[in-house]
Amino acid sequence: MPVRLLRTTLGALLGVVILLLDAAPAAPPEYPVAFIGVDELKAALDRGVRPDIIDVRRWPEYVEQHIQGARSMPLRAVPARANEISKTGLVVFY
Repeated sequence: MPVRLLRTTLGALLGVVILLLDAAPAAPPEYPVAFIGVDELKAALDRGVRPDIIDVRRWPEYVEQHIQGARSMPLRAVPARANEISKTGLVVFY
């Protein structure tokens, strides 16, 4: 790898690390939050629960591989589109 490319890559990586370390912690959610695994989601689907499944990855990743029935809502768009998210049913972000 040429030295210039290596320096550029390392510089970009360092910039990302600094941004992440300097990021403010997220405010606590207004609604109850629980983490579920794949098995729990599958069991809920088998019981007939119809969760709102939201893929927060960028569009290319969503198109390439997403859960059937999930909708795309990139993470950066969630605050602006919060009114589209159910406040009463099961919502799964991945």
